[in-house]
Amino acid sequence: MHKTDSGEKAKILKAEAEKLAREAKAAMKATETLPEAGEKARKLKSQADNLKAEAETLKEAARLEDLSVWVMEKVKPTKKGNRSYHYWMATWREGGMVRNVHLGNCGKMDEDTAKQKARAMKAAALVIKF
Repeated sequence: MHKTDSGEKAKILKAEAEKLAREAKAAMKATETLPEAGEKARKLKSQADNLKAEAETLKEAARLEDLSVWVMEKVKPTKKGNRSYHYWMATWREGGMVRNVHLGNCGKMDEDTAKQKARAMKAAALVIKF
């Protein structure tokens, strides 16, 4: 997967969740000597679980962001000479294969609209809610 903003945030949250889980585990071991450590351990465990859930959500968002939108030029020969047409295309990975998708004509659609359409198509293909 390419680096995306959501992916980087997910990495940070996951690392913080792991750190809190380690602290919760250490606090659980301390409950034998300190009874109040059990409450702190439960709070830390809860925070770690929340951060892990948020990281998973961001990971799905990162999958949607990880696509390439580009312009394809198609040249067709005519009687008067060659005529070139420009189309928006999108590329992403599905499983182990690369999928190329035709989005539309460059004259009828700008880049932002093409990206939105590509994200919607990728979400439908990967069954992701966005």
